[in-house]
Amino acid sequence: MPSYTVTVATGSQWFAGTDDYIYLSLVGSAGCSEKHLLDKPFYNDFERGAVDSYNVVVDDELGDIQLIRIEKRKYWLHDDWYLKYITLKTPCGDYIEFPCYRWISGESETVLRDGRAKLACDDQIHILKQHRRKELETRQKEYRWMEWNPGFPLSIDAKCHKDLPRDIQFDSEKGVDFVLNYSKAMENLFINRFMHMFQSSWSDFADFEKIFLRISNTISEQVMNHWQEDSMFGYQFLNGCNPVLIQRCMKLPENLPVTTEMVECSLERQLTLEQEVELGNIFIVDFKLLDGIDVNKTDPCTLQFLAAPICLLYKNLANKIVPIAIQLNQVPGDENPIFLPSDAKYDWLLAKIWVRSSDFHIHQTITHLLRTHLVSEVFGIALYRQLPAVHPIFKLLVAHVRFTVAINTKAREQLICKYGLFDKANATGGGGHVQMVQKSMQDLTYSSLCFPEAIKARGMDNTEDIPYYFYRDDGLLVWEAIRAFTAEVVDIYYESDRVVEGDQELQDFVKDIYVYGMRGKKASGFPESIKTKEKLSEYLTVVIFTASAQHAAVNFGQYDWYSWIPNAPPTMRAPPPKVKGVVTIEQIVDMLPDRGRSCWHLGAVWALSQFQDNELFLGMYPEEHFIEKPVKEAMARFRKKLDTIVSVIAERNKKKKLPYYYLSPDRIPNSVAI
Repeated sequence: MPSYTVTVATGSQWFAGTDDYIYLSLVGSAGCSEKHLLDKPFYNDFERGAVDSYNVVVDDELGDIQLIRIEKRKYWLHDDWYLKYITLKTPCGDYIEFPCYRWISGESETVLRDGRAKLACDDQIHILKQHRRKELETRQKEYRWMEWNPGFPLSIDAKCHKDLPRDIQFDSEKGVDFVLNYSKAMENLFINRFMHMFQSSWSDFADFEKIFLRISNTISEQVMNHWQEDSMFGYQFLNGCNPVLIQRCMKLPENLPVTTEMVECSLERQLTLEQEVELGNIFIVDFKLLDGIDVNKTDPCTLQFLAAPICLLYKNLANKIVPIAIQLNQVPGDENPIFLPSDAKYDWLLAKIWVRSSDFHIHQTITHLLRTHLVSEVFGIALYRQLPAVHPIFKLLVAHVRFTVAINTKAREQLICKYGLFDKANATGGGGHVQMVQKSMQDLTYSSLCFPEAIKARGMDNTEDIPYYFYRDDGLLVWEAIRAFTAEVVDIYYESDRVVEGDQELQDFVKDIYVYGMRGKKASGFPESIKTKEKLSEYLTVVIFTASAQHAAVNFGQYDWYSWIPNAPPTMRAPPPKVKGVVTIEQIVDMLPDRGRSCWHLGAVWALSQFQDNELFLGMYPEEHFIEKPVKEAMARFRKKLDTIVSVIAERNKKKKLPYYYLSPDRIPNSVAI
């Protein structure tokens, strides 16, 4: 009788093993086998990390094996099982791989196909077409869209982490408990004694050192030592946590009535301000999004304030970007002066602090939350709803949505919800952050997620003209490496543009993102369909780059740039000044966050800047969803390109007091998971 050798690999994560009964049956072109209990006498089967082999003897010839059915039945208590893969050795000596890489919960049946990636048009056998359709029908019932707040991109229909489908939950929910992690961070930083000291002001700038972890030769130490300098202020718009706002000023805004006379002491080329604009030496950062946003009122004992500044910057003869004019609100007038470097020391310092605080708010809520977390969640939900596990695009993208829906669900549960942790320290808490996302949706366009286009749209693409923009330089290298990789994968599975256009599952995936993620807004520029291989490659690059590189660039530097509180205050406790010449150092310190808010802020930026214990970095695909040699070779070439980029960045950073490493591929996690 025909005999098959079945090899079963159990996951190595916590609680991956099972004591339940596991049954297997084989479905072939000539028939189906009986159910076989996979069990070896006096042996503990399916332990965490185990690879177990079993001999399965069948009565009749089965022909070509098309599917494997796995049934799990309760032994004592219900016991989830993480199945990595099954390998089948046929009576002829051939090996067939059946990737799974998912949890099998309860008393259920899981049906696996062999690991070859297939488009729907490649499936001609009825049972395979039926399996494909059933998988999507099941997933669409599990992965449902929900509107968390009006105007937001839709998110997963789950109130808390445990409501999520098991396959997208964290391995251990405890590891991503925000309350626990922030508290632990404060304990590790030895600042937990301050965490309840709300309304208690610091005495001076040096007093902030009590909660500052001084580590020699780090960016955070450089920030603490140089944060008051104009060059450090300007540098952060290029290579800090929020390097996406600065743009070349093509025309001075009408609501910023700045003149050459005001700024002539800053202009080093003996030209007028208008001439400097024409030469491309003037840059602008406009925080108009913050205009009209409600301030945090969750603590009646502490008044908090926001501003909506406009900051004008200048490229000096040393090619450094420095500020030359700051107006703290949008409407010009006698009570909204334009602050200048020639003003009194503390007037100018306070104006810069207000800009840094405003930059923090835009960074956290828009650059970080909306444009990486929420957008990547849309990609992830659409992926599970519209692409079966056998589809090559599912196999390509699944690593790049790992834990994204889970982290966002935890954030809605603990962080950005009403009375959540975000309210504790941030002036935009208590609902302001929701208003910001709603206002910013009009600027969330497809082209703004295409990295080269976004850089060019801000006039920041000239590398000779703006030489120290490492976010741009490194980002373009990583973007191009991802684009070349996705183009190779597309070439392997799509013979022509016609095949792309005819792939209905792919078109449904793209349409789901447009309709539910972008709320069907044509102005978003998100495609409703994709008709060419080139456009498909670009689209896949957007998905992967957003989830990996863009998130890394705006997330993992938070402790570096935000741990010195005066450099990025999460709240201000007095309104922006309406006149010049009255600000004192004591007033500035009193405006800054109190001890309690400072501690919660510090705990947050420390926790958010840490990699996960089981982090997978760009180019790492330990789950072998693809089994074909051409794709594995493409992956190897991708990793080689990424290694080259790592070396280029490391070599440049050797000469830098302020190294830029956030876009080094060995520091870019595959997905948004923190």
